[in-house]
Amino acid sequence: MSDVHTANKAVLAPLRAAMYDFGEAGVRAALDTVLAPDALVHMCHPFGDVTGPEALYDTCYAPLFASLPDLERRDYIVVAGPDEFGADWVGCGGYYTGVFVAPWIDIPPTGHQVHMRFHEFYRVVDGMVVEIQSLWDIPEMMMQANAWPMAPSLGREWHVPGPATLDGIVPGPWDEGKSRASQLHIIDMLNHLKKHPSQGGPDVMEMNRFWHERMNWYGPSGIGTGRGIAGFRNWHQIPFLNGMPDRGQYVDDITYHFFGDGDYAAVTGWPNMIQTVTHDGWMGIAPAGQRITMRSLDFWRLENGKIRENWVMVDILDAYRQLGVDVFHRLREFNKARVPGSIPFPVGEA
Repeated sequence: MSDVHTANKAVLAPLRAAMYDFGEAGVRAALDTVLAPDALVHMCHPFGDVTGPEALYDTCYAPLFASLPDLERRDYIVVAGPDEFGADWVGCGGYYTGVFVAPWIDIPPTGHQVHMRFHEFYRVVDGMVVEIQSLWDIPEMMMQANAWPMAPSLGREWHVPGPATLDGIVPGPWDEGKSRASQLHIIDMLNHLKKHPSQGGPDVMEMNRFWHERMNWYGPSGIGTGRGIAGFRNWHQIPFLNGMPDRGQYVDDITYHFFGDGDYAAVTGWPNMIQTVTHDGWMGIAPAGQRITMRSLDFWRLENGKIRENWVMVDILDAYRQLGVDVFHRLREFNKARVPGSIPFPVGEA
């Protein structure tokens, strides 16, 4: 008999398959099959929370499908396991893609294929999804449309790849010993990261003990990718801590959900970070002295006992919102001279 975590991955299979060959009838049917009628869905800004499969489709997928009529979902990570509270999760990472032919949440179309990364976490009870925590990299779509209205990224902006080992869709059976070891490695690493700067210089993080020298840190669009420990520190950590040096000090006010699956580990939380924007500010925003929450949904891949790849999604737009910056208003202002409307699809067909 299959273990529960392998079975939970199978629960998601019909939905993933329907979204690969995306069509309204097939996706609605799959959502009705996989999601409980009262499933709580936490979506990134600007969508907010919705309840049940019908609201999820109507609020989130229908507009995206109207703008990308050949919409396709591609998963490169599918992992599962129990969190420290005994809840069972399935984590999926990948991207949505298609030809962008009609405006979507005020982002102008390009007439070209686009990609939008996602991290989606599903809590499964008795074979049904009862909760989803989901981040879509909407800033990535803005950038491909040459419509990003905020400060430029410090890291590398590109089409983030899947695992170098091509094994991110982890098969069963669930290996408890290996999975727990991966989970604990990540928790230990994060506990060490939180020691800096409140407990000392960068050496207290013991980065070389946890991270591979050729690590890739795949950050969200707006931050970008950093290669190696130096890339991670220069293009993400140093600016982050310069603007929010009190990060990691409010752990009693948030809930993490960590789990492991073989060489992979994952975390989700809504939210799972709290910090105050002070000092140098962050991402081009002046310091407001305001405490904000963040949603960060992450995957890690370990190789020979060290982290070789880390996929990170943060609800950047929600962080801006809490600081009083309406990114969509700025988007409209920056692009008001562009001609609105749709592009015939298929593009350029005689």
